[in-house]
Amino acid sequence: MFKRNKFQVLTGEREGLLSHLLLQEGDIPDGKLAITWVDIKPGSGQRPHKHFPEQVYVIIKGKGRMRVGKEEQEVGEGDLIYIPPNAIHGIKNLLDEELTYLSASTPAFNIKKFYDTKKLSEPEEG
Repeated sequence: MFKRNKFQVLTGEREGLLSHLLLQEGDIPDGKLAITWVDIKPGSGQRPHKHFPEQVYVIIKGKGRMRVGKEEQEVGEGDLIYIPPNAIHGIKNLLDEELTYLSASTPAFNIKKFYDTKKLSEPEEG
């Protein structure tokens, strides 16, 4: 069994987003998934970006505006959003409370390399 806790993994912080790198390429032999838990502060948002792996976002709490390709929609708790490979996408928090989503991508990729490594931090001891 492979188990990780979001408080015990590398994190990346950028522009109001705190990303917990739960699972990435190389963590599990022959693993096919990359998983990230992301918390977005009120008024913050993710820069539009793209990458080869197809991806889904599952909104855990809050409400946001999601862009996938040329489409934009409001998204909220319980929504799953599919992102095709190489589609430009991003999300913005619309509320005065944190927006949280879980991202799953396949094939697995090295999330650490994808993020700005200067803003990655090791989990705290204890």
